[in-house]
Amino acid sequence: MAESSLFARFVALVGGVAVAIRHSGDGPRQPAFGTAPAIPDPKPQGSIPTLKMPTARGWEGDHRPTPAAGLKVNAFARDLHHPRNMLVLPNGDVLVAESMGESGSPRSLFDHAMQATMKRARASGRSANRVTLLRDADGDGVAEERHAFIEGVRQPYGMVLLGDTLYVGASDAVLAYPYETGATRITAPGKKLMSMKAGGHWTRNLIASHDGTRLYVAVGSLSNIGDQGMEAEEDRACIHELDLTTGKSRVFAGGLRNPVGMAWEPEGGLLWTVVNERDGLGDETPPDYLTSVVDGGFYGWPYCYWDRVVDDRVPQDAAKVASAKQPDYALGGHTASLGLCWLPEGTLPGFPAGMAIGQHGSWNRSKLSGYKLTFVEFRNGKPVGMPRDILTDFLSPDEKHSYGRPVGVTLAGDGAVLMADDVGDVIWRVTGA
Repeated sequence: MAESSLFARFVALVGGVAVAIRHSGDGPRQPAFGTAPAIPDPKPQGSIPTLKMPTARGWEGDHRPTPAAGLKVNAFARDLHHPRNMLVLPNGDVLVAESMGESGSPRSLFDHAMQATMKRARASGRSANRVTLLRDADGDGVAEERHAFIEGVRQPYGMVLLGDTLYVGASDAVLAYPYETGATRITAPGKKLMSMKAGGHWTRNLIASHDGTRLYVAVGSLSNIGDQGMEAEEDRACIHELDLTTGKSRVFAGGLRNPVGMAWEPEGGLLWTVVNERDGLGDETPPDYLTSVVDGGFYGWPYCYWDRVVDDRVPQDAAKVASAKQPDYALGGHTASLGLCWLPEGTLPGFPAGMAIGQHGSWNRSKLSGYKLTFVEFRNGKPVGMPRDILTDFLSPDEKHSYGRPVGVTLAGDGAVLMADDVGDVIWRVTGA
């Protein structure tokens, strides 16, 4: 069969249904969760790894995710355009970053298949490039006002308000905007504080230091395992620290393939992040993870993972491997954990203090994982036990369709938990029943 004919049939296949290339995966496995996960030995999947992702369907009528016992969920806002992350302002207004991945130039048959699959799953396409303001003026848990707050920002994601300055993490820059309480639109151009390389993992999350003098900026890798060389990965796969007084930035911690969600844990005072690990080694190998981040820390990518397990697909650096820190908590293979938010004890009935985690869901495994809002308890500043679900049933039972995909998580002004759903185009609001 001619190569062009084979390619056409292959792309037609991935464009129409949820598929699994090399669907056999690595067999039934216990999910790799917790502080001491059982991680299977790697089984490299070759140049065409397992590819399985459900077709995006969205929510119809009153259909919604299923909350844990004792909780209820309602739509705070619907009909957004791929909402990814949120910031709650002091007056209770909610800013939502509406953005998505850009399709690049495919380099291989697998790249073509991956791009077709991502479009079908609403994971890439034309980005709204907008920050929208939502306002619940009457306090009924539903936003009745909506305003285009900032437009024309390349793939906005992270947002931080310090005083009268709003900082936005675009895929290629950290931008600063003047902010006035109660404003429904910013028309002033953003001031560029820090430039970054776009492409690859594009989300640029932000969080402020305790004293408000610095921003931490999460920047994911360009590729899976340094496929285009480590020079192309310079200043990527890391968290930067941006000094707002001097304007200078530095790498705060590295070896983090794709750190996205960030949160402060109040007891230990440490910065925590969730990280999406590498693909192509099996259903549970290696797990995505939740970890504390220390100044100067190196967490293994691309040379090794978890407890210094060497990835022999990568040209090695023995000194880097020896210096690699083990993450604190495994979140399961390919769960695509993106959102992270500290929940004080009592935020949700029946839930102690801990981290809420929005798991966007897998594509590189034979049995789908993630696709839920989950929770990890903390004691004495450390994660303990197994994860507990907050919201589930974002997938159809046969795994062919996704109704939604969880992303960013935050606390509303009234204490409710808000979660962005970029396939359902909804902001969900979770409270006690």
